[in-house]
Amino acid sequence: MRRIAMFVAASTMTLSLAGCGVLGATGSSTSATPTKGNDVTVGVLMPDKINTRYSNFDYPIMKSKIEELTNKQGKVDYENAASSASTQAKQMQKMIDDKVDVIILDSVDSHAIAGTVKKAKEAGIPVIAYDRLAEGPIDAYVSFDNELVGEVQARTLLQGLGSNVDTSNKVIMVNGSPTDPNAKQFKTGAMSELNGKVTIAYSYDTKDWDPVIAEKEVGRAVAALGKDNVAAVYSANDAMAGGIVKALKAAGVTSMPPITGQDADLDAIHRILSGEQYMTVYKPYPDEAEAAAEMAVYKVQGKDIQFDALTQDTVDSPTTKNIPAQLVQVNAVTRSKIKDTVVADGIYKVSQICTAEYKSACTAVGLK
Repeated sequence: MRRIAMFVAASTMTLSLAGCGVLGATGSSTSATPTKGNDVTVGVLMPDKINTRYSNFDYPIMKSKIEELTNKQGKVDYENAASSASTQAKQMQKMIDDKVDVIILDSVDSHAIAGTVKKAKEAGIPVIAYDRLAEGPIDAYVSFDNELVGEVQARTLLQGLGSNVDTSNKVIMVNGSPTDPNAKQFKTGAMSELNGKVTIAYSYDTKDWDPVIAEKEVGRAVAALGKDNVAAVYSANDAMAGGIVKALKAAGVTSMPPITGQDADLDAIHRILSGEQYMTVYKPYPDEAEAAAEMAVYKVQGKDIQFDALTQDTVDSPTTKNIPAQLVQVNAVTRSKIKDTVVADGIYKVSQICTAEYKSACTAVGLK
């Protein structure tokens, strides 16, 4: 359920805090009444290893920020569930048993983890939902405006189709996992832009965001439609886009139709340069990950002013209303936007992108 409430009072408070310098406060702030010192232990639970962002960006950024906020006295207990909801429940239960101070949770299955979230609450351990909104008594949530992500993907896909956008264009839609609430929101946002403008010939909700499954889905769809009758492919993320490209190549497609993505994986940036993928959505991971780290530390240190300043939006889950939240903005990345997004933000160096295979493509878009 999408509901973002921006409160005037909270906005006014933020302006006042900014004027006083409180928004830039760190662990040394004297305005707080800590319930815990710098010796905090933060449990960090990530959902899968298919998406490289978790190990390459989210976790390292969180760890660095937690160390900064706690004068390097804070500890991070990190686990990745490798797409298994039962594994994640066990990992979280162990963190509860080990009495970590706070948990940052990116859930594999938002519904299945609700009981374990409740156990954390009963044990007095706050839970910050990260990227995906888990059910249960969540204390706060940080993510991106997920419907906006889908809207950005769809709008850019339509741009890729050019001036010939009409319902004769057949689009294959490859959505994310049905156990991920974000996937439903991406799809809703995308459909709000695509409805009535193109024909969704086939639509799939892809288990575990698995690129192998996505490849098979698209293979079946292309076989039914014919390789020359696929105008575009909506892919909810980059990992699946990689599988989709394989399926199209196997079907004999030599000039790729517009294919969307999300997460700005390095492989996706390379595909965009080579013309195999049209776009990806870049979500500023440093902003999201640092916000989660700050929420976690401020929550257990009792720094309510700083915590409230970070969570001025609210969202609802199926089980919990008015969850304090922060929603970070996103950017579309096409060939011409690589330099101004993932390079400008330091996500990738030009040397990482412009390897020998992509030198000429990099030169064409001004990447040197």
